[in-house]
Amino acid sequence: MLARTSPGNRIMADDDRFEPRLGRQRQQGGKRARRYLSRVLAAANLARGGKARQGPAKAGFTGSRIGRGAGVGRVLASRGGHMASSRRRVIVKASIVKLAGKGASAAAAHLRYLQRDGTTREGERGTLYGREADAVDGKAFGARGTGDRHQFRFIVSPEDGDQYEDLKPLTRRLMGRLEEDLGTRLDWVAVDHFNTGNPHTHIIVRGRDDRGADLVIARDYMTTGLRERAAELVDLDLGPRTHREIEQTLRAEVEQERLTSIDRALLKGADADRVVAIDGRNAFDQALRTRRLAKLSRLGLAEPIGASRFRLAPDLDRTLRRMGERGDIIRTMQRAFAVRGSALALTDLAIYDPAARDALPITGRVLERGLSDEFNDRHYLLVEATDGRTHYVDIGKGEAVDAFADGAIVRIEPASTDIREVDRTVVAVAGANGGRYHVDAHLRYDPAASLTFAETHVRRLEAMRRLTGAVAREPDGSWVIAPDHLDKAAAYEALRAKDRPVSVTALSARPLETLIEAEAATWLDRALVAAQPEPLRDAGFGHEVRVAQDRRRQWLIAQGLAQESDGRIAYRPGMLEDLERRELRRVAAEMERELGLPFAKAAAGDRVSGIYRRSVDLASGRFALIEKSKEFTLVPWRAALERHRGKPVSGILRGETVSWTLGRQRNGPSIS
Repeated sequence: MLARTSPGNRIMADDDRFEPRLGRQRQQGGKRARRYLSRVLAAANLARGGKARQGPAKAGFTGSRIGRGAGVGRVLASRGGHMASSRRRVIVKASIVKLAGKGASAAAAHLRYLQRDGTTREGERGTLYGREADAVDGKAFGARGTGDRHQFRFIVSPEDGDQYEDLKPLTRRLMGRLEEDLGTRLDWVAVDHFNTGNPHTHIIVRGRDDRGADLVIARDYMTTGLRERAAELVDLDLGPRTHREIEQTLRAEVEQERLTSIDRALLKGADADRVVAIDGRNAFDQALRTRRLAKLSRLGLAEPIGASRFRLAPDLDRTLRRMGERGDIIRTMQRAFAVRGSALALTDLAIYDPAARDALPITGRVLERGLSDEFNDRHYLLVEATDGRTHYVDIGKGEAVDAFADGAIVRIEPASTDIREVDRTVVAVAGANGGRYHVDAHLRYDPAASLTFAETHVRRLEAMRRLTGAVAREPDGSWVIAPDHLDKAAAYEALRAKDRPVSVTALSARPLETLIEAEAATWLDRALVAAQPEPLRDAGFGHEVRVAQDRRRQWLIAQGLAQESDGRIAYRPGMLEDLERRELRRVAAEMERELGLPFAKAAAGDRVSGIYRRSVDLASGRFALIEKSKEFTLVPWRAALERHRGKPVSGILRGETVSWTLGRQRNGPSIS
């Protein structure tokens, strides 16, 4: 007897007999089966990190599913619900750092900076730790990463991190979860910081998996997955936040002069005219809103317009953010002086704003350098200036400004956002070449230009393309230059200024007190002979500079480099050059013994050729060590040389500067 099956085939009751009959495949079950199939496809898509759907994708390719942890990241990102408000919050900052070029040295410097003094609970030096050891060698970790394409950096900051006596166990469990989610063993080091209001952990992960291949982590896991895993662990350790803890946190926000979660809720509930009602979800919520609106009214950021209604200021959120930042800055400055046992009045504090119309350059002594925002890698300088005040200066990204020793004297001025001559040249060349720029067209347009000089314009265009996408590069290497290219260049400079808001120039790497009797051309000497001396306020660092200048004048007179007559000081012609020669002779003699090569002084107009080895900081300024086969020389340093360390360079000494030729040329010397 035949079993009932589809018409396409029949199965005999006898297991030994099977008679297949070919026919069109049919789907059984109708709508019920289709619903089941949809559920299977949805589950499969979700497991692999995709969106549950049938049919072709409608969105374009984003690359969000490429890499390890894609599926887990999507699942973790979909979490939420009524328990979200009671979860322990964890902030995670994730970044990928390329190690090509200067990236490797920058990574080593970053690792050293993470281990700086004053980051532990006791104010001592931070210590790297790993999977098992509480102290690991950062240099060995860096050596293992030689040749890596990239590395990952994470900052993990639990909101309730102060409740942990030690963050190491939490970090190790988190990294264990990370390895499970990514399916590979990781090579990582970490350091805990307790120098801010929120204890946090910096984690550095090599960009290699356990098979030696490049480690690629899916974007969803980087942005949300790791944060959810960290929150899970903190919830397990401390338990979900109780209603009492949530209420205490909200009560503390009422009087804060910064943007709070209560303000965000008010802004979200406001109408198009920014009018908000006091009505809350319950009595506690209504009391919070009432008290917060009263505080905002006292600050001039909310206006009562009737019974239980307020109109919020148009710039409420921006103003509160700035107020919060200012409060943090003032506390940072006061803490720095308290550590040094000094008192500082609020009138002696200033926040340097390079964007202000009346922003002027300042000159002063570096008191401290620190991180204002570790998550966004923004640094600051505290500078005791000659105007008698201490300035807080946001210097932007860490790599934007060289390291300075405390006590170094610097000049700070707003970063230029003007259109550069290189942009005008690009427009001129493109105008003569059908709206396209390339090196050959540049050399035809200006036969006197060198290949190296033309290539600086290509680097400028490439930088604009990477940061803003404002210019397009054709497959043949030419660049499409739009009619509004100068406007795009101005927008590019304004965007760069956000990461590099100021220009910092080192005037003296040595402290002020060491310059008074230095046998060198010092910053004090240049200030004394300047045609327009910088005004000095008789207070703070300005007073110290006045005293130092008086003592320096007496030293110069004793050395026969200056004369006093009728209360006026006359400086001998060539004084600065003489002092610089004295220091160079002394330092060169020391370096001759170190290098085993004789020193050859370069005169104005001489061509300087050799291998650039390193910079040398003297009281007279920073010099470049140029080594030849049988001798070496010291000439004024420029930042462009650092890209050519260990490589041949050539230039012509012109006064106190060198016109360097860096790279291969086509048509004669160039100025970089």
